[in-house]
Amino acid sequence: MTAANFRHGLQDIGNGLFAWLQPDGSWGFSNAGLVTDGDQSLLVDTLFDLRLTAEMLAAMRDAAPAARDIDTLVNTHANGDHCYGNQLVRDATIITSEATAEELSEVTPAMMAGLLENADALGEAGAFFRQVFGPFDFKGIELPPVSRTFRGELSLQVGSKRVELIEVGPAHTRGDVLVHVPDEGVVFTGDILFIEGTPIMWEGPVGNWIAACDRIEALGADTVVPGHGPITDRHGARAVRDYLVYVRDQARERYDAGLSVEDAVADIASSESFGNYATWGDAERIAVNVHTLYREFSGSRESANALELFGAMAAIARQS
Repeated sequence: MTAANFRHGLQDIGNGLFAWLQPDGSWGFSNAGLVTDGDQSLLVDTLFDLRLTAEMLAAMRDAAPAARDIDTLVNTHANGDHCYGNQLVRDATIITSEATAEELSEVTPAMMAGLLENADALGEAGAFFRQVFGPFDFKGIELPPVSRTFRGELSLQVGSKRVELIEVGPAHTRGDVLVHVPDEGVVFTGDILFIEGTPIMWEGPVGNWIAACDRIEALGADTVVPGHGPITDRHGARAVRDYLVYVRDQARERYDAGLSVEDAVADIASSESFGNYATWGDAERIAVNVHTLYREFSGSRESANALELFGAMAAIARQS
């Protein structure tokens, strides 16, 4: 599937499986998935706020009777655009990786609402934060507790369908999970894949993310539902892998040459070789990716300064 048929709403991908797509796949406009068999159902991720999640759930209930009462919810990672709607399926068994469960409490809906209310005091970074997150309503959202966690891999059943949860993080976040339905040739990747959009590496290490892309290719799935962007196949995983390898190598070259992280970001973003990737959505995320790589190269365990990162992205977005 390409951008030409990347349309909003529920896409039937066959035999009781569905994908919920949100063009244009930019900040906060994520995808989700549904696996059904008989009267059983498994939801892959919720959305960034209650309005968006309610719209999705209504469409799923109309399409599949088993979705009227979601049995199981799997959150692929802790970013709010994949879990802030959880309270609307709070009676489901909510499953995440152990690392994701720990991370869920770190950036709460109340924190996001407060940052939006006070964005004017944060200068250019705040203005960019409001630009990308202003379309969403975080007020009144409560995250229900996770029911079950796992490390590594976990096999589930949805009726007669086998569903394999594969932890591949830390990469995009600390606990990224793939949801593989092997007999149907489908994998839901969460934010391991951004298709036609720029991946953002909050956590790393980059080697884990590259390996996760290789894992998706090795699964051999014909249908790959990314966390953002149109439905793809194994070629989409290869494209994201190529981006990560490119940014890693470009950042390493500049790190070894002694460039500051700010100079490295500017140099990579303006280089001729970056041209193809500059056409991907949200290209300003190069700033976060290079900052994360510099921390990895130096062996630093210091947490990223979110305000600094949003300021760096704002500067690039302003120039594009």
